[in-house]
Formats: sequence, C-alpha cells, structure tokens
Amino acid sequence: MEFSGKKAAFFTLGCKLNFSETSTIARHFEVKGFDRVGFKEKADVYVINSCSVTAESDKKSRNMIRQAIRRNPEALVVVTGCYAQLQADVIGEIPGVDYILGTNAKFRMTDFFDDFNKREQPFRLLQSQAKNRDYYHAASWGDRTRSFLKVQDGCDYFCTYCTIPFARGRSRNDTIVNTVEKARETVGNGIKEIILTGVNIGDFGKSTNETFIDLLKKLDEVDGLERLRISSVEPNLLTDEIIDFVAGSKRIAPHFHLPLQAGSNEVLELMKRRYKRELFAERVAKIRSAMPDAFIGVDVIAGSNGETEALFQDGYNFLIDLDVTQLHAFPYSERPGTKALELKPVVPVDERKERTRRLIKLSEKKLRAFYEKNEGQTRSVLFENETTGELLHGFTDNYIRVETPFDSRLVNQVREVKLSEINDGGNFEIELI
Repeated sequence: MEFSGKKAAFFTLGCKLNFSETSTIARHFEVKGFDRVGFKEKADVYVINSCSVTAESDKKSRNMIRQAIRRNPEALVVVTGCYAQLQADVIGEIPGVDYILGTNAKFRMTDFFDDFNKREQPFRLLQSQAKNRDYYHAASWGDRTRSFLKVQDGCDYFCTYCTIPFARGRSRNDTIVNTVEKARETVGNGIKEIILTGVNIGDFGKSTNETFIDLLKKLDEVDGLERLRISSVEPNLLTDEIIDFVAGSKRIAPHFHLPLQAGSNEVLELMKRRYKRELFAERVAKIRSAMPDAFIGVDVIAGSNGETEALFQDGYNFLIDLDVTQLHAFPYSERPGTKALELKPVVPVDERKERTRRLIKLSEKKLRAFYEKNEGQTRSVLFENETTGELLHGFTDNYIRVETPFDSRLVNQVREVKLSEINDGGNFEIELI
C-alpha cells in the first residue's frame, strides 16, 4: 500500500523502554513514506504505545486513545504496548479503535494496514508471552539530546505485584557485538548520551551466555560517546565489579537507580523480591564508598497488600537512614492476575496515598541535601535541546538539573560548569568554565 503523504502521530506512556520502542516504530513509519506529526495535530494514523504498570497508567492509556479518536474520527487508531497485550478486551470496547497489537506485533504494524478505512471491529494480533524469545532492537533518536538504547527485554522475576512478565515475556537480549553496533549507530546520529534501558538490564546475557559487565566494558570503548547512563538495575544484580568499573570509567555516569520497592524485609518477602534490605544497604554503601557524589534513585511502593502500618513505619525508618538521593514513591495498584491480590490486609486507597506523601516529603529532603552537598562543585553538563522560555537546561554527570540563559551554541554540548546556587525552581544556576 502507498503511504506517501500520509501523516502519523505517536504518543508514549510509561517507561524509557517504551520511549525507545516508539521512536523506532516512528522511524519505520517514515521509511514507509509517512510524515511524522505531533500528537495534537490532525493525522491519518495515531499510535498509542500504552503502559499498564498501575491502574493510573491504564486510565491514562484509555484517555489518550479517546483523545486521538476525537482529534480525527476518520483516522486509524493503533494501540500497542503492555496495556494492549494485557487488556485487549477493554480496549476493544472503545469505539474508534482499529488495531490492537501485542508485544510481538508492534514493530510490524504497517504490514497490517490493508487500507485507511475505519474498521467495524478492531484487528487484534496478540500472542502468549510465556515462551516469547523474539528480540527487537530499539533506540530513540531525534526526540531529545539523549538516547534510550534498549539492551534487554522481558523479566523472569515474577514479583507478586507485577504483570510485566506477562506483558513482555521472559528475559532476553541480543549479543554484545550487535548491541554495541546499535550504540555506534546511535552515536553516529549525533547523540552524546546513551541511557541503557530494558525491563531488567542487569539480567543482560541470559539468552546469549554473556554478562552485563562485559557489555558495559565494550560500550565504554565506543568512540564519540560522551556519556553513558545505566538506568535501573536490580540490587541483587549490581555487583562490586560493576560499581568499581563505573567508578573508574570516564564515560559511565555516577548515577544509579535501584528498585527497592519496600524497606521492610517482611514486605519484600511478600513481594517475592530476591534480596533483603541489608543487601540493598550494602549496595548503597558500596556506591557511596566508590563514588561519594553519585546520584542514587530508589523506587518504593507504598501500601502494598500485606503492608501493615507497623511494617510501613519499619520500612520508612530504614529509608530515613539510607544515604540515597531521591525516592520515586508511588501507591500500590492492584493488577489483575497477580499473586498480590491474595495477600491481606488490603490497605485503603487513602492510606496508600498518605504513605506515598510521607515518602515524597522524605525524598524532597534527601534531594535538597544532595544538591546542597554539591554546591560550588565543578561538574560536566550536557545541555538539552529543549528550552523553557529563555532558559536552557541540562544535567550534570551525577544528574543534577541546571539552567542558564539560552545560548544555541550550547545545545547538545558537554561543558564544565560551576554549580553556583540553587534557585527558587530547585535547579542550579551555573557559571560556565
């Protein structure tokens, strides 16, 4: 079918992995002859790459689907991503949806367009993920200064609160050689910073008999790459060898994101996490010893089934003393088909939100203390290509957000700066070195 002159718009919900995949899908559309336009513009095709990590994510996915249908009732509306894989029946009840494509079909969606007529019933292509071994590369280009590079997909952990293994299948990856080649291709498109993304990237190598540390060593040698960020790594997979290698690298940023999920050992056991909080504390202490100024972000779920007030307080006290930078706290959300639904007691929704607020307040204190600790330091900054009014923003190697008067010469450049003072917006004002 001829697609030249047709307009396609894309919207991504959820994680960095979704962003990398949407960008790749959009490039496939462009190769086929589509013109890419903004999601708020009138298009011939709208693609919603959905998320289903929480009930709120489900709701946002449905809202974006309806927005696309209202924007152009005659356009084809394609829904893919985790929500599409897990809740196709719910999506199929929304009038105006034309295609519901699961995990294995998302990178081939233009193959299913036989015409541009609205369908009476959505075309569905969904496959069980239980034995999925297919792997598709993805990387974001052109959307921002940094690139999200997919290095792994799927998860074998089956935590009691999570549906991601059902949405994305088992842990898998491509070879180090092929992954490094994708990184070189990304750098060749003008990208200065790559962020490694996946579902469980520390598990890299399971399907190719390789290791994550070996991948890091090869990526650290990529010519032209200014900066590499690791993204989220399970604490039980973050070894001393990885931490020491990052500390000695000139390219890999001193920035870690560790999913704790709960500060109580009893709750961690209910969640079927693969570590105790003592190991988590050891990993944090090791990072701090090797890289005192490293940014350490932590995921925490508040009010999961089985978390009594006493267990929450126990976990909260653990977090108070933990030398981390920021907490990404969010309330527990029931996910259909998960083992967590069998756990008691069930925490009321209002109480979940209150516990989340307490964690966010603690996070704000920790982040402010981290910023103040870095005041007066000289750090390298990659300036973004996005502006807010007359300001240009960027991030230091240890993920401190800075701003300066807009100067087009700084866009996509790495420069040494002095962190002068924290302004009312919570960002650092800087002096260029």
